[in-house]
Amino acid sequence: MLNTYIVIDINSKLSNSIESVLIDYPNFHNLGYYSNYDKAMNIILKRKPDIVFFNLDNVISNSFGFVKELHSYLEIVPDFVAISKTKDLAYEALKNNFIDYLINPLTELDIRKLCLKYKKKQTEEKNRTLCLKSYKDYQYINTGNVLYLKADNNTTDFHFSDGSIISAYKTLKIFENTLPNNFLRIHKSYIVNKDYVCRINYGKLKCSVSNQPNKLPFTKTYINNIDLINKSLTDLSIIN
Repeated sequence: MLNTYIVIDINSKLSNSIESVLIDYPNFHNLGYYSNYDKAMNIILKRKPDIVFFNLDNVISNSFGFVKELHSYLEIVPDFVAISKTKDLAYEALKNNFIDYLINPLTELDIRKLCLKYKKKQTEEKNRTLCLKSYKDYQYINTGNVLYLKADNNTTDFHFSDGSIISAYKTLKIFENTLPNNFLRIHKSYIVNKDYVCRINYGKLKCSVSNQPNKLPFTKTYINNIDLINKSLTDLSIIN
């Protein structure tokens, strides 16, 4: 996937530093640097870059107002990376959904880490979308909204957090090998999204899922997966 980016700064020094590292990653393409409001706004609206490296210390007096204004014109706003000599604006950048905050002068390691984190984020987002195909009908679902899957003969029912259910004409085994790794098989008839598990009762061999009154059964065959869920969700245990 090609990722385009621009740099908003008063000169090309910052842009050159970033490009000298990202040149190692062919899927990142530099659209240049822009040193004032009009040029920066125009290129974003025209070329729709994926990433904007924004030097908050110069160029545009109201940097965060600039970012907010883009929401009036674009359905999908670029990912913004804040760059500053100090950490003073870090909280404001976080509030405005900047994906990262880098201290200037940038180091090669800072830029490389950002690049790899961005690529990882894209992979995770791609894996969250699942296409259910039936003849010439293609239905795309966000797996992040799926509570669990239940087998029903040769079909599989997807149960969503809003209470809706979508049936797919494939077996549970097919989806077990396709879904992101936050989905785990806990029973011959159930795959659960561990992000929604809120209780595990080993004595009754059942687990509770958020927004779902019915408890899901699990079997000893898949106890290792239950243990993995338990371990991943137990940051602090209190024993009565």
